[in-house]
Amino acid sequence: MNKFAAVLVLASVCLAGVSAQCPRIVTRAQWGARAASTAQLPIRPAPWVVMHHTAGAHCTTDAACAQQMRNIQSFHMDGNGWADIGYNFLVGENGAAYEGRGWGRQGAHAPGYNDRSVGMGVIGTFTNGIPNAAARNAAQQLISCGVSLGHIASNYWLIGHRQAVATACPGNAFFNEIRNWPRFNPNV
Repeated sequence: MNKFAAVLVLASVCLAGVSAQCPRIVTRAQWGARAASTAQLPIRPAPWVVMHHTAGAHCTTDAACAQQMRNIQSFHMDGNGWADIGYNFLVGENGAAYEGRGWGRQGAHAPGYNDRSVGMGVIGTFTNGIPNAAARNAAQQLISCGVSLGHIASNYWLIGHRQAVATACPGNAFFNEIRNWPRFNPNV
C-alpha cells in the first residue's frame, strides 16, 4: 500500500507541473459547442503553430467569449460548410483558452498547414492594437502546454496566418507582436 500511495503522490506532482503550464481551458461542453466530427491530425506532434485573430468582436468575460465561440462555430459550419469551428483553440481577453477542435484534431484554418499544425487565435480584431496581456499570456501558455502534453513538437515553428495564405490575419498589430515570440519563423 505504501508503494502505491507513493506512486500516486509522484503522479499527482507530475500532473500538477504539467497543468501549471496550461491556461484555464474552457471545454467544448462548457462553451456550448455543437456536435461535430473532425479528422485526427495526421502529423503528431504538430510541427507548426499558426496564429490567427477572428476579425470580429472582442470578449473580456466568460459569457461573452462563450457566445463568440458559438457565433464563430455557426459561421464556420453554416456559412463555410466546414465540419466544425476551424481552429483548434481560441483565446479570449478574459485570459481563458477555448477548446475548438482541440488537441490532435485537424483544423480548417490555414490551407497547406491544416494537416500539420495547431491553429490558435485570439477572439477579436487586432489590426490596430494587440490583444491585452491576459490574452497574450494565455496564448503563449497554451503553446507551452501543447508542447508539455506532446501535442506540439518541442522544435515547432510559429507563424501568422498571413504567412500561409493571402490574408490580413492575424492583423497587422498582432502579427508584429508575434514576430517577437519564441520560435517565430519569418522564412516560410
